[in-house]
Amino acid sequence: MAPYRQVSYWLGDFRNGDRANGKEEIFNHSHSKLRNVIERAFGVLKARFPILKRMSLYSLYTQKYIVIACITLHNFLRQISIDDELFSQYDDEELIMENDNANHQLPSTNNSSGTSNAVFMQRFRDHATEQL
Repeated sequence: MAPYRQVSYWLGDFRNGDRANGKEEIFNHSHSKLRNVIERAFGVLKARFPILKRMSLYSLYTQKYIVIACITLHNFLRQISIDDELFSQYDDEELIMENDNANHQLPSTNNSSGTSNAVFMQRFRDHATEQL
């Protein structure tokens, strides 16, 4: 689900004590915070298991099992490790993990299925915005 265009989005936009104003900005701020949590989760996984950075060397079938194994080990370590440096580093909510490769534009859709999906997602986003 894409954030609203031409509305403040990145966490840095709200760091100076500025609060989100208006429905779209509140949605974008929430979206950005959630995205940051996800990026931190992937960040700790990639830091602990560097193989995840080189996945294209393997078939999709093998990649699937590598990811499952890494996440299983991660969850096991999470349960038994009380003072883990990586967990502590990436648990910091102030750590901003904005992905440099992130697609900042809405994807273009050239087929009717893509258009209907885009319309559905816009409506879903608008409904979520109203709920916030």
